[in-house]
Amino acid sequence: MPKIKNEPSSLVADWNTLHRVFIRPEDEGSRQTLVKYMEQILFGLHDFLNKHVGVTEEISLVKLAKEYKDTKINQDPQKKLADVIKDIIDEIAPRAVNVASPYFIGHMTSAIPFFMVHLKAITAALNQNVIKLETSKVLSVLEKQILAKMHRMIFKFDEPFYLEHVQNTETSLGVFTTGGTTANLTAMWVARNKSLPPKGKFESIEKNGFFEAMKAHGLERAVVLVSRRGHFSLKKAGGILGLGNQNIIPIDVDSNRSIDLEKLKAKIKELKADKKTRIIAIVGIAGATETGIIDPLPQLADICEALDIHFHVDAAWGGPVLLSKKYCHLLKGIERADSVTIDCHKQFYMPMTSGMVYFKDPKALDQIVYHARYVNRPGSVDLGIKTLEGSREANSLILDSALKIMGAKGYALMIEHGIETAGQFARMIRQRPLFQLVTPPQLNILTYRVVPLDIQKKLKTADRKKRQKLNAVLDDINIKIQRIQREAGFSFVSRTRLKAFRDDHHNTVVLRCVIMNPMTTVDILDEILDEQESIFKSLAE
Repeated sequence: MPKIKNEPSSLVADWNTLHRVFIRPEDEGSRQTLVKYMEQILFGLHDFLNKHVGVTEEISLVKLAKEYKDTKINQDPQKKLADVIKDIIDEIAPRAVNVASPYFIGHMTSAIPFFMVHLKAITAALNQNVIKLETSKVLSVLEKQILAKMHRMIFKFDEPFYLEHVQNTETSLGVFTTGGTTANLTAMWVARNKSLPPKGKFESIEKNGFFEAMKAHGLERAVVLVSRRGHFSLKKAGGILGLGNQNIIPIDVDSNRSIDLEKLKAKIKELKADKKTRIIAIVGIAGATETGIIDPLPQLADICEALDIHFHVDAAWGGPVLLSKKYCHLLKGIERADSVTIDCHKQFYMPMTSGMVYFKDPKALDQIVYHARYVNRPGSVDLGIKTLEGSREANSLILDSALKIMGAKGYALMIEHGIETAGQFARMIRQRPLFQLVTPPQLNILTYRVVPLDIQKKLKTADRKKRQKLNAVLDDINIKIQRIQREAGFSFVSRTRLKAFRDDHHNTVVLRCVIMNPMTTVDILDEILDEQESIFKSLAE
């Protein structure tokens, strides 16, 4: 990108200029330029992105970094708004990542419906802050309504329950957050406090602190159990909440890649034998980030109910599958959870950033109530009393509007397309001799790797030491293929490390695909595999 040069001295920071910039475009020319680009973005988003961005421009990050080293803030304005917008279109967009491309199948970020841009713009223009009724009014009321709709989708209580709680100022069915990380943190925060209730002179962990809580309950350790495929946000929660991230204990997976129930039970028995340790929560996954796998939720619910342990389901990815009558059975047991995380900016196809966490008990969030004299005073009904975040935008308006535009069936169609296309992709991978399917899709995520035929033959008879060496060679091949494909900028898959087989001692590099763009077809997936085969052949020459 060329360095920005100062415009003529007519661009100065004074009150007249500030007033003009604050309320309207600088002049008629600027207005026309803005209208030109905004029409493209608002009404032809996908055409705009495909015109200005491939998957990404073929340019190295090292080169990009060298062009962004100026650290001085100019005293006077450098450019008019219209010129800045033009620079974004011409210089930034081509070097960003076109997550809307149907060839971008590597991450849980994808195309969004065109109307989401309108809804996001309206939300920004209204600039409501739902921390408090005084800065949101009807948006706070709307938020409670949409939270009740989502709660009903998950827990399926009867009509009288929702009539009682939908606008109840003393209860909360859930909260919006900035994403799955803060949603999971909120769930663990509630679980921790619930697990360490008042005792003797100890009033609460929020008032007296973690050390006093442990001392009052005669404990030395508090732990959370989750599949090895659990999201790293849970480890963050362990660090933030004082548990220690080493006490977010990973349980190995079984042959289906979901949590191994026998190993879980053995770990619970071991921990229960230590009277100085308390299990504050068990987490089930409904759509693992790396593999899309769903844990056996009914069995986990049985275990938690029998032992009176908080059962949290991380459905940040898989939660919206509940809208599909065809596949909602995959999440059977989620309705028995104590808390559930769902991300709006994943399979609800909303713009960044928005998550949600729901609690079966409408009083559960009382565990983390906070007040402030200037904003969330005791006795007030402000939503910010029970949220980790303070100021928040009104994402509830976007979700509510999207559900009205799409309907449950509309979302179900996109979700079903992803699941079924992923199944077709898995079959395509199996049919190509160069590839090995590692994790078949349960939802719409799968992993595979390139395994040349000569190495496939050697792996069949290799001992442990030889297998490790061969896997190291395969790791190098798959890393190179993924990098070259990414940097070429035509298509994109991500990569991670998993055990290719359960008894492996090596976490091998695998290519990871997320099929959520409704424009992604089997023909496109065929092209992506063709490109990978072509890259491999060029490496082998």
